[in-house]
Amino acid sequence: MNNLDTYIRRMPKVELHVHLEGSVQPETLLKLARRHHISLPAESVEGIREWYTFHDFEHFVEIYMTISSCLRSADDIELIAREFLAGQAQQNILYSEVTFTPYNQFVNCRLGFHEQLDAVNRARSWAEKELGVRMGMIIDIPRERSPEIGEQVATWVIDRYGDGVIALGLAGPEQGNPPLKFREAFNRVRNKGIPRIVHAGETVGPSSIWNALEVADPARIGHGVRAIEDPNLMDYLKRTQLPLEVCPTSNICLRVFPSLKAHCLPELMKQGLRVSINSDDPPMFNTTLVGEYRAGTKTFGWDRVILRDLVINAVDVTLLPNAERHEMLEKFNKDFAALESGPE
Repeated sequence: MNNLDTYIRRMPKVELHVHLEGSVQPETLLKLARRHHISLPAESVEGIREWYTFHDFEHFVEIYMTISSCLRSADDIELIAREFLAGQAQQNILYSEVTFTPYNQFVNCRLGFHEQLDAVNRARSWAEKELGVRMGMIIDIPRERSPEIGEQVATWVIDRYGDGVIALGLAGPEQGNPPLKFREAFNRVRNKGIPRIVHAGETVGPSSIWNALEVADPARIGHGVRAIEDPNLMDYLKRTQLPLEVCPTSNICLRVFPSLKAHCLPELMKQGLRVSINSDDPPMFNTTLVGEYRAGTKTFGWDRVILRDLVINAVDVTLLPNAERHEMLEKFNKDFAALESGPE
């Protein structure tokens, strides 16, 4: 198969760094706003799509919180989860580990956490049966909130771990909100043997990653690209093979790098760090996971071997139980072999 675009579309994939609320398409946001009589900055799909266009981080947060304010019921949560999973299925993303921020809906719309998770689980069951795709939920602390709220989110994670919940996360504005702020929440879930996933090293430099390592002992780092600025940190990440969830287009939109060509991803790979490719908040950054892989082939010259290795890397660092992860690795290897032997 010589056509890399076709190869990328057909190859099996997993995604490890994507936000449920940040994946809501303009059409769906309009539907939700009209359902609840909420005014938006635009009244057409084209207008919402234009409003979604990234300008700066403050504008991004405004969009994110507007989406959250339109999630008023369990039906709304189930709708966005179903539509997300349908979109993943269209890209042949067979498994996703999805960051979800239920505290925003809890505080803004008085929508209980358990009610939200039950709705997500209904969508998960539907997607596995009807579409053949699966997901696990990383319930994250909005890092601009207080340590006490972090502990509340930790309680939710402990209560529902294993029932669709696979980890405690930390996301949101890095500046002024180091992982240290939530040490107690991380300690509580760590004592229960629950994994931690921390966004770090995107808008704040290596110190944010070092702090995440010390405070949370994470299973993966979300982003982590600013590690390139610290040789000692690069050595540590290479030695430990701690996975980095790299979101190239997101990094460009947030001006971490001026262009994809200037991104450090090739250097991270060259130095032997373990990375995966992800879309973060796809409609807000005008991307998809398929689009991220296609951009890599165009900008960095990735071939089928590199594409396969990146996908297998991602499968290998999922939070699935060992037996399920090995089963998925076997399936993906067979799928790649079938792609290679199929018609050109």
